[in-house]
Amino acid sequence: MTAPSSRDRGGPTAAPEARINERIRVPEVRLVGPNGEQVGIVRIEDALRLAVEADLDLVEVAPQARPPVCKLMDYGKYKYESAQKARESRRNQQLTVIKEQKLRPKIDPHDYETKKNHVVRFLEHGHKVKVTIMFRGREQSRPELGFRLLQRLAEDVNELGFVESSAKQDGRNMIMVLAPHKTTKTRPIKAATPETGSEQE
Repeated sequence: MTAPSSRDRGGPTAAPEARINERIRVPEVRLVGPNGEQVGIVRIEDALRLAVEADLDLVEVAPQARPPVCKLMDYGKYKYESAQKARESRRNQQLTVIKEQKLRPKIDPHDYETKKNHVVRFLEHGHKVKVTIMFRGREQSRPELGFRLLQRLAEDVNELGFVESSAKQDGRNMIMVLAPHKTTKTRPIKAATPETGSEQE
């Protein structure tokens, strides 16, 4: 049976400063069994006795209730498993990285294929891609050229990603954001060929 300590802390189902065992100073509690079964309202002395007999801890999980709700559990094991789950959750969270790819509205076919391959590689690695069309001079009067180019690129990579943010004008640029499909299996990045955050012309 875990001895109460000032270092004891609650988890998702317990209060931030959960009281356990003899630290619970109320005359009676609403008791919940180790498997979630409702025992009912019992005297604190009886709840503590049941905890000792079951070699478990009495943990206050809802102190604001009247009477407070307490549960029989192995508090040390509970805290350990909660910490393990939190670590696993953090490990499974992927840091969102946004790469950038810049194109000109009148890009030649070879350059387009090169740029498209960069976008494909970024999406395969699980990154979002901000695609920027850069207009210069008189090109600014032909925004449809940039729009069609972005549409073409989105269609060419639609097996790997989708348009998360549609094409929109931003000063002299037109921007679209592509995101990888959640079902896309990301490929590890080789250390010998590190990725850059932006592909320049």
